[in-house]
Amino acid sequence: MRRAALVLLALLAPAAAHAEMRLPPGFSAEVYVTGSGEAPDGRAAVGIPSTTSLAFDAAGMLYTARSGRRYRGGEIEDLWPLFRFPAGGARVTGNVARYFYGPPLLNLQLGALRGQELLVTTFDRDRGLGVLYRIVDGRAELLAGGTPPPGEPPLFKQPEGVALDAAGNIYVADRQHGAVMKLDPAGRVLDPRWLTLSRPRLLAARGERVWVAADGDTEAPWLSGTGEIWSIGPDGRRLALRGPIVAGMDVSPGGHLVVADRHGARILAVATARRSTSSRSAPATRPARSAGRRTRRRRGGRASRATSSSSSPDAARGRSTRSSASRGPSTS
Repeated sequence: MRRAALVLLALLAPAAAHAEMRLPPGFSAEVYVTGSGEAPDGRAAVGIPSTTSLAFDAAGMLYTARSGRRYRGGEIEDLWPLFRFPAGGARVTGNVARYFYGPPLLNLQLGALRGQELLVTTFDRDRGLGVLYRIVDGRAELLAGGTPPPGEPPLFKQPEGVALDAAGNIYVADRQHGAVMKLDPAGRVLDPRWLTLSRPRLLAARGERVWVAADGDTEAPWLSGTGEIWSIGPDGRRLALRGPIVAGMDVSPGGHLVVADRHGARILAVATARRSTSSRSAPATRPARSAGRRTRRRRGGRASRATSSSSSPDAARGRSTRSSASRGPSTS
């Protein structure tokens, strides 16, 4: 893993938001991926499809996933592909299908990167059956979940965030189950209720510590409410931050948890000493949607990539690193 990490801020109106974005001293922003997109009502727009999770692999390829439902002409659209963009960014023109990677999946979320594998989650329209897949060379292979044997409940109902600990164990946040599950590297269940809390959705991990973002009393991420971020490690479980509905989060090389606040339109850096600092983007923007921007921190007059990292996981659904993923918002 490269020590420097890349922060992507996905903006609703990327062409105009650059002038409105407020950055902390020493940071700059530039468009990383853009093109001809589509607004929610079907009209042409600037940008790429609304991105709820993203990650970089070791070669610098950017993977993004769109999740959620779109209603048009009385029909529901919630079957989305995974996108793969070349290192250095891209301007999408013409046939966007050339950037597709792997099969389209319902409510797709990019969870984590594990070597050459992408770990992704998906769940059905009724939020009653979910799957954890690994995607290798564009092929989706079942890792855990799916249709259970007759008479048994499903392992997953609405799996979303994914994270890996130092031993390679897999953690999956299931919003409908109200639990974070712990699996071994092969996908076998170690603890189906490793952590229980209300509406867990996003995960990030570094070493022996796992952070869990939950929607708490908020029935859907786009509604106003009070979210929570919990820190779990050798010293036990504690509430790290209360308030933001998290659109994405990751751990920086310095150990800070970097959080995209969906409704506050800002990025928070949560210190290990239970403090938090924030850098706010323009009020008109949201950190985990539409075309990607990257921020840089300047050191000694030279630009270096900002200190934040993210596959479901270390995307801000705005967060990412060159070797791990970010998780973004779900639709409920």
